Amino acid sequence: MFGIGLATKVYVAVGPTDMRKGFEGLYGLVRERLGVDPLSGHLFLFANARRTRLKVLVWDGSGLWVCAKRLEKGRFRWPNAGADQHCVVLSQEELSLLLNGMDLERVSRRRWYRKVAV
Repeated sequence: MFGIGLATKVYVAVGPTDMRKGFEGLYGLVRERLGVDPLSGHLFLFANARRTRLKVLVWDGSGLWVCAKRLEKGRFRWPNAGADQHCVVLSQEELSLLLNGMDLERVSRRRWYRKVAV
């Protein structure tokens, strides 16, 4: 499996994604729409228009992983971005909240020290 280190970023594509896309299609979206290197080791998260399905693309050093999740009921609460943004960067904690059904807009971050990895 792949691990999420402190320097690993989580890029969330804000627009809807065609869930029929596989390795090559998602790889192309990361390069073209998000403007990030898919082989960077960061996680890239995509969802369909209804927000009932998502896919994760990640490079583990030897190959690409594509993982998928389909909700039986309910929808993921996807983060919003500005008009010119194609992605939002989340922390590992925010990713966990998102995957567990929390609304990130209603969660507030307390003042806390955290050294930002460069």
